[in-house]
This record gives sequence, C-alpha cells and structure tokens, in this order.
Amino acid sequence: MKIVLVTGANKGIGFETAKQLAELGHYVYLGCRDITLGTLAVNSLHNLGLTNTEFILIDVTNLETIVLARKTIETKFKRLDILVNNAGILGKTPQPAATFSVDEIRRIFDTNFFGTIQVTQEFIPLLQKSEEGRIVNVTSGLSSLTLHNDPTWKYYPFKSGGYSVSKTALNAYTVMLAFDLKDTNIKVNVIDPGYTATDFNNYRGNRNPENSANVIVKYATIKDSQTGKLFDEEGNEMPW
Repeated sequence: MKIVLVTGANKGIGFETAKQLAELGHYVYLGCRDITLGTLAVNSLHNLGLTNTEFILIDVTNLETIVLARKTIETKFKRLDILVNNAGILGKTPQPAATFSVDEIRRIFDTNFFGTIQVTQEFIPLLQKSEEGRIVNVTSGLSSLTLHNDPTWKYYPFKSGGYSVSKTALNAYTVMLAFDLKDTNIKVNVIDPGYTATDFNNYRGNRNPENSANVIVKYATIKDSQTGKLFDEEGNEMPW
C-alpha cells in the first residue's frame, strides 16, 4: 500500500485521481482548502467502500496548512509515496498578455506555481523515505511554448497571459526539480490531462474526469525511471 496526497482533490480531476488511486488499494489523502467540501468528498468515497481515504486540510497558498498536513502524514505513516500537485486556478478571463492585470497574474502564480513549490519542498523529505517516490505536477496543453508557436495547432488561438504562463513556469520547475532529484528515489513528471469538462472551464472540455485521471494515475504509479518529462492525456511525450 502506498501513501498518497492529492491536492485540490474535492472535485473534478483531483477527486477522480484520488478515487482511482484508492481503488488500487493505496491510502489516499484528499487535500482541500475547504473543510466542508473536503469532508463531503471523502464521505462520498467512503459510501463507495473506499474507506482507505481521508480528508486533510491544505491550502497551497498557506504554508501553515502545508506544514500541518506534512506533520499529520508523518506522524501516521512516516513517509509519503506519491504526491499529485493538482490544485490550480484559472483566474479571471480573458487574459490578454498586453493588458492583463499584474495583480491577477500574481494571484494565479501564487496557487499554480509558488503553491506547488511550497507543497513539494515541504514533502520531499517524506518522499525520500519511500522506496519509489513519485511527484506528478498537473499542467495544461496550453503550457507548451512549442505548440503555442504552431499556427496549425487546434488551440493556437487560445492564449492567456496568466494561466498558461503559470503552467509553463511549472513545467520549467519540474525539469529543474527532476535534475535536482536525479540521484534519489524520487521521479517527477508533469502531465497534461487534456481539455476536461469540469467546473474549472464551465464544463466545456471534450474529456471526462475519469479518462483524464487515468494518465495522472499511470505516472503516479509508474515503475520505470522516466523523470523530468511532459506527457499528454494519452501518455505521449509532449514538446515543451
């Protein structure tokens, strides 16, 4: 049994990722910044018989909650095997690069970039106690600079000066982190789960959370040594 933490896990892809990992027999913490929503999410899994799940309060922009979550898991299990950094925000839209509010960009980065770094750094010591530590950072296809410069790409017109840029930065951090951890037992990759119908995008996506979670679960539990890579919703390597 592996010990897992999924952030932003009370709904959408995060919830489905937690569910699928619990169905594999792992003990899964559903990280959420709202106690009521997090408790409801865990109760729904318990009603399905997935009692190997537990709510844990964590706001990725609040270091105090991150530290407390780490202490809670450390006290109970002494280690963490899988960290899925799923928590993220879209921010206000539209986001034209020439005029989009700098304050709003900072707010988006605080969750999508700095929040992920805070969580990751706090939990690395516990991941190092795992035989096969895994970190999955959830990104977006809109993070790819190569694709954004390809006029034939189907999402070429969808530019955003805040959200997309924050995910591009997350990709870069993943590469640097993978290098930093290359001589350890921890593998870290970044995953684009695809354009998924959730409340994040007013259910406009063409995929469902169940399918999108599949690729996250794959790389959260993968046995090979791939690290520092970007993969799409089909598990294929993507251009940066």
